[in-house]
Amino acid sequence: MSGMELKRRLVRLLASDDIEIILAELAQLPPATVLNPLFAGIVHGNETIRWHAITAMGQTVATLAAANMETARVVMRRLMWSLNDESGGIGWGAPEALAEIMACHAALAEEYAHILVSYMREDGNFLELPALQRGVVWGVGRLARVRPQLMTNWRAGFYLLAYLESRDAAVQGLAAWAAGLLGTKEAEQPLRQLVDDERQVRHYDNRCLVLTSVGELARQALQLLAARK
Repeated sequence: MSGMELKRRLVRLLASDDIEIILAELAQLPPATVLNPLFAGIVHGNETIRWHAITAMGQTVATLAAANMETARVVMRRLMWSLNDESGGIGWGAPEALAEIMACHAALAEEYAHILVSYMREDGNFLELPALQRGVVWGVGRLARVRPQLMTNWRAGFYLLAYLESRDAAVQGLAAWAAGLLGTKEAEQPLRQLVDDERQVRHYDNRCLVLTSVGELARQALQLLAARK
């Protein structure tokens, strides 16, 4: 099968509804052969394809890392390079893919979690575009769920506070979601100011794409904070 044929086949697969079937089918293919189609997938205009590609990237790179960590590091560096101004690109989907890979592989998370947090920091590798900021705060929330100690170690909760004041609804809503998962106590007052915000946000959570609101994500976060008291 040629590279173009494989890419078309994988795009059709990623467009299907059942992510578990997608992951099972991809697991039957050599990981190295599906990387380039997945890189194309994470920038795809179709939201379902894009998120399925991000999820599949996590599984695929984790499998690569189990066999050869350096090969997996090359993928991580490629994603990071796409976010660099010198790359000539924008880096769409890269923060989400980095986070998903780290969610799937503990050793890669130990090496690269600080990089993800640095994209939130004005004294770090700050990303100015709201569309990329959405990816970063989603990534922090993704890792807060499976590797909370790493996010705490790198003070992700502190850096999230500024994003609760973003003018972008998705950035605010996702920052609220991530702050709740991290148990960021300092976020309580900013979250209370968002509970009546009914601006709509499309949110990929637990491998499902859902339509919610900034206010609903803030209310959920406050419930998580209250449960920790």
